[in-house]
Amino acid sequence: MGAHVNTLLLSAAHHAGGTVKLPGSKSISNRTLLLAALAQGDTQVIDLLHSDDTEHMLKALHTLGVTVQNTGGDDRQVSGVNGRFPIAQADLFLGNAGTAFRPLTAVLALSGGRYQLSGVPRMHERPIGDLVDALRQAGADIEYLGAQGFPPLQIKPNAAHSASKISIRGDVSSQFLTALLMALPLTGQLTTIEVIGELTSKPYIEITLNLMARFGVKVERDGWKSFTIPADSRYLSPGIIHVEGDASSASYFLAAGAIAGMVKVEGVGTDSIQGDIRFAEALEKMGATISSGANWISASSPANGKLRALDMDCNHIPDAAMTLAVAALFADGTTTLRNIASWRVKETDRISAMATELRKVGATAEEGADYLRITPPAKLIANAQIDTYDDHRMAMCFSLVNLGGVSVTINDPGCVAKTFPDYFERYASIVT
Repeated sequence: MGAHVNTLLLSAAHHAGGTVKLPGSKSISNRTLLLAALAQGDTQVIDLLHSDDTEHMLKALHTLGVTVQNTGGDDRQVSGVNGRFPIAQADLFLGNAGTAFRPLTAVLALSGGRYQLSGVPRMHERPIGDLVDALRQAGADIEYLGAQGFPPLQIKPNAAHSASKISIRGDVSSQFLTALLMALPLTGQLTTIEVIGELTSKPYIEITLNLMARFGVKVERDGWKSFTIPADSRYLSPGIIHVEGDASSASYFLAAGAIAGMVKVEGVGTDSIQGDIRFAEALEKMGATISSGANWISASSPANGKLRALDMDCNHIPDAAMTLAVAALFADGTTTLRNIASWRVKETDRISAMATELRKVGATAEEGADYLRITPPAKLIANAQIDTYDDHRMAMCFSLVNLGGVSVTINDPGCVAKTFPDYFERYASIVT
């Protein structure tokens, strides 16, 4: 496989089979690291994801004075600072890691120090205004150093927090609500967060609430409309915490099985706290056979080898839904993915990027503000050059094209390091 460093040629394949042990979940890894850092006591984190995004969080915590020790393999011991970072003034560079940038913005804004937060140019195009507005209601002093509503940010010592109600828009990114939820216990005040409008990517909020509860903070909720942090909340170490396998990463292997054979993933299953395991239900609707246990899921292709087209609201699986867009190339008609407006403010504008690249392999792709409609070609176009837009998920999704019996070239394959550095090696191990 492969030409020079910046492209990767995936040769034509016809079959997918085997078992893959998943890397740790990015969402769980970065939330767990931050909660462990803020907690009282030491936390042993087992099976932490090793990737660019988690490295940005680890570096930031180190800069803030948190001690993290490598205890072997992918395990780390985090010594909690009991809600108060030892270093009260720092400049943090967080790359394109939204799961590090948003929660750290909120936590540092309520920490009484002086901090500057910046990232790569694309991070400075990803909106953060709704989170900043909400934090200002809680007494935070945050300034934009560039364009209004976007990073980089300057944080100064905050005023005393007295607001008992804070409102935040729910329809741009669930990471804003996650960040607020994780930060507010540091104030010790009773606070209710009210969500304005439809909340996007709800399952990611479930991950946040689940992990906060494991660190001793139980949030009271009224459906998806409001969330109340009890007075005198504080984070306490659970001692040991295991990071589940990444359900979004599972989607590529499960889709490969659904398209061309049978693939089993280990590290995530029916006991998962991640919403993206519901990706398997979407494959089932497309005709794949799904089996699962507490810690594994498998997908096999339909008896006639052809997936069914799908018309689906994907708000609950925004990241994994990207994989459905490529699986749609192997379906018997037109697939429509709806309620995916959040794709437009991710690592790239994913609706536009996905439509552009699907057309290169011969598909008809129609994009709307919050939907994507895909009609597969009679025959896939061979030797397409797929651009990845510095977006790990674009690179991983389009690897599946070669299961159509055509070779495909992935440009800048290294962008997968954001969440899954050895993805292409793992993928190669299951396709023939």
